[in-house]
Amino acid sequence: MNSDDIQNIFFIECEESLEAAEAGLDACKAGTQDGETINAIFRAVHSIKGGAGAFGYAALQAFTHTFETLLSEVREGSVALDAELVNMMLLALDCLRDHVDAARSGTDAPDDAAIMARLEQAVETSQANGDAGAAAKPASGKTQAEDLDALLDDLLAAEPQDEDAPVEEAPAGEAAATWQVHLRPHAGAMANGSEPMLWLRELRGLGGECIACDTDSVPPLGEFDVAEGYLGWTFAMPGEVTHEHVAEIFDFVGEDCSIAWGSEETIPPLRPRPAEPAAAEPQVTEAAVEPAKPGDSKEVAKPAPAPAPAAQAAPTQSIRVDLSKLDTLIDGVGELVIAQAMLAQRLANENLAHIEELAMLEGLVRDIQEHAMAFRAQPIGSVFSRVPRLLRELSSSTGKHVKLQVTGETTELDKTVIERLSEPLTHLIRNAVDHGIEDAEERQAAGKDPEGTLSLSAEQKAGRIVIRIADDGRGIAADKVLAKAVANGLVEEGAQLSQDEINNLIFAPGFSTAAQVSSISGRGVGMDVVRQNVKDLGGRITIESTPGAGTAFVLALPLTLAISDGMIVQLGDQSLVIPLTHVVESLRPQPGDLKGMGTDRQMLNVRGRFLPVVPLAAIAGRDMATTDPCEGVLVIVETESYGQAALLVDAITDQRQFVIKTLDTHYRAVDSVAGATILGNGRVALIVDVDQLVKTASAMDQGGPANLLAAA
Repeated sequence: MNSDDIQNIFFIECEESLEAAEAGLDACKAGTQDGETINAIFRAVHSIKGGAGAFGYAALQAFTHTFETLLSEVREGSVALDAELVNMMLLALDCLRDHVDAARSGTDAPDDAAIMARLEQAVETSQANGDAGAAAKPASGKTQAEDLDALLDDLLAAEPQDEDAPVEEAPAGEAAATWQVHLRPHAGAMANGSEPMLWLRELRGLGGECIACDTDSVPPLGEFDVAEGYLGWTFAMPGEVTHEHVAEIFDFVGEDCSIAWGSEETIPPLRPRPAEPAAAEPQVTEAAVEPAKPGDSKEVAKPAPAPAPAAQAAPTQSIRVDLSKLDTLIDGVGELVIAQAMLAQRLANENLAHIEELAMLEGLVRDIQEHAMAFRAQPIGSVFSRVPRLLRELSSSTGKHVKLQVTGETTELDKTVIERLSEPLTHLIRNAVDHGIEDAEERQAAGKDPEGTLSLSAEQKAGRIVIRIADDGRGIAADKVLAKAVANGLVEEGAQLSQDEINNLIFAPGFSTAAQVSSISGRGVGMDVVRQNVKDLGGRITIESTPGAGTAFVLALPLTLAISDGMIVQLGDQSLVIPLTHVVESLRPQPGDLKGMGTDRQMLNVRGRFLPVVPLAAIAGRDMATTDPCEGVLVIVETESYGQAALLVDAITDQRQFVIKTLDTHYRAVDSVAGATILGNGRVALIVDVDQLVKTASAMDQGGPANLLAAA
């Protein structure tokens, strides 16, 4: 692995650390933090700092050092964690994210002078308060050397002992439940920003107790060098703390510190070192910490076996895989699915001698496909986690205060879909804050809370991921939108449009109702981009708006862009694929189950419920297909926005996995078509967009366009 690969892993871990820190600060802002929250934030910032120093990102390291110092004061209780401080740390985290982005892209570091000054001021205030408290105590009259002795005594948490005095041993019952760790910074340990005091605090935070301090190398005060390390410490650690927990503290220490592990029997309390080094005790491993590389194992040295409680708490092992390699695997699985379908088709036409082997192969291929797709599945929370910062920026530029409500952030979908969601979500949120949510005065006049609310939700529904971005603002003013559309020549004067049609006008290129252009919106180049991005993902976007109550944008996206299950149906000489996630059941109706509606529309009675019959022949333009439901098969499908419908086809020929191929790449986007696939006979079949198909059928009943599928 070369240095570029290691740096890429470092930046990936930076993103994970930033997300962890933001989650912790959000908990602090909501008042739901616990004792571990600040520790988690501190560890995240500390990890970024260590990697920044290792790769020479000086500006990033300097900023994280200041940020980390303040977090240390908060953790120690020297600085009160109030709302103002949390907001300041959120701003610092935003700046830290900019630093990481600048380091990744090789651009100039952001201007952090203002936020750095605020962080330093908070630290200085806490230190000044601490100094004032110390000054208020009676003067002891001790010399500097005596003060140093007192400091060492505090570290040992005991009075100085005579070197020959026997060491007090822990009770036998406790000895089996504890183990020891010894650390000694090397010369120059502080040169790269390392702070041994922070290591000690981390060990204390894990429940460790400092039982010995090696002061043999401490020089006279006149010879002190602040960049040198002179002390060594031995900590007794609780049995439930693992070596991995301790090793995480020293992730980015590099070669600046030695660590030794063992039990109370194998590492005695340290004494001043003799002139000649003593022989190492058995079962004790001491080694310089290897230079930390992002993505490497957390184990610092190869320690002696940990106590039983620690061994049982070993973390789950994982490795990092380059995304391009994963894409190659997915492509290979897709080709395997196609080859398996072709083999099944050929064997089915010849004989049934290998039916069992074929079934076994199909099961194995499905297992491989499901596991491969699971590798790419990620929670959508990685996208939602970026929204708080965006709202903070919008709040400062608009003066509107907006609270965020998030549900369903653990919903998983394909990583490719997640990556391409960021831009449309950003546009929609900006639009909601700038256009939808009113000013505080207007909201109060309308009897609303002065603070607006933005809601984000995600759920799996009908084989798709449904994302909802809703605000409690003024809603879409239909008359204003229609008037603007008429003025722009998008709609003829006097045209009668439904509410949905008026709402969808905002997706027209160049359309905007903003009174003036701002840095946020007003140029009319946002919403059409949103719709195009969603269409590129094989999804759709709809609008729900109530005047005075708010607006919701609903995105329906595929869970994956690769492989799915489908029902293959026949329509004349044409094969189509209906995604299985939409299929409820299939049936062949009796004449008494059908009722006429109008001149050419039929309704199907399904256990007391009437569903519209949608003949695919009329939409696909296939003259040879059946138009009599009693002679064909009705496939009952569930849609997201239009309820259930019955699709009329000639026959159902198969049900299997299919590989989704986008038409945009090889041809062009076609309404009512979600993509294409290759069947077992080698022919291309179109994948039906069920929701759009039912909507198109409704438009045809009202005199709308026909033969949309035939265009492909």
